[in-house]
Amino acid sequence: MLSKVALLLFLCVFASLPCVGQAIVVHEVVGTSRAFLVIRDEGGDIIGRGTFVQSTHGSHVFSKLSLNFHDGSVDEDTSHFIQARTFRLIDDHHVQSGPSFPKPIDVAINASGNITTKTTDSGKIKVETSHIDLPPDVANGMLAPAMLNLASRNGEERTISFIAPAGKGRLIHLKVTHDRLDKFTIAGGTVAADVYRVHYDLGGVVGVVAPLVGKQPADTMVWLTHGVPSLVREQGALYDGGPVLSLELAGASFEKNATSPK
Repeated sequence: MLSKVALLLFLCVFASLPCVGQAIVVHEVVGTSRAFLVIRDEGGDIIGRGTFVQSTHGSHVFSKLSLNFHDGSVDEDTSHFIQARTFRLIDDHHVQSGPSFPKPIDVAINASGNITTKTTDSGKIKVETSHIDLPPDVANGMLAPAMLNLASRNGEERTISFIAPAGKGRLIHLKVTHDRLDKFTIAGGTVAADVYRVHYDLGGVVGVVAPLVGKQPADTMVWLTHGVPSLVREQGALYDGGPVLSLELAGASFEKNATSPK
């Protein structure tokens, strides 16, 4: 779930911690960027490629993450948010389609908390709408700057809100903790990286969500360069119950036996 938005981290640096449910204060703004990615399966083989493009217009930020698989599948997330005194979601649109995704999704969320989902059953398109009162720290489409505000190397757990693409949409929480220090190579040099674990907390509604999203989703691991952080790798499933994939900055190389999400 996390993969389509975490890549905004390429443009960000660490900021201070907001409390759960409070709007995330902007300390470091994001800017215009383009990044090239590779998608690897659990065996390390490249199964697709991706691009991340971001632009800014005043306080408005527009980003698009496109993952294209060799089997023709597509995972695309397009978002618009504001970075003024705080980060604020305007809208987010996430689409997954093709043979890599047994249950295609098409979910749109706007700042008012209106959620539109499109599903296909027996060739028929079904459109459903719902509403959720969004907390100020909801991070769909802007998870990267949110995570950078929450990231901590002292082991303290940090939490942010997220709308999971389950049914008509469900509000859950993402708990972020520092897992370990690692390293990777790029351009012939070795670079230190902090690895963060993102845990999906279904909270008190687990009984409602579980039948929709399946079992407890596996954690996602995120690699940030040590010191001045930027994202170089994300490892996890793109949908609940899916295989563990690795999204990596093109040109970066990691040890084969890196720890997988649990």
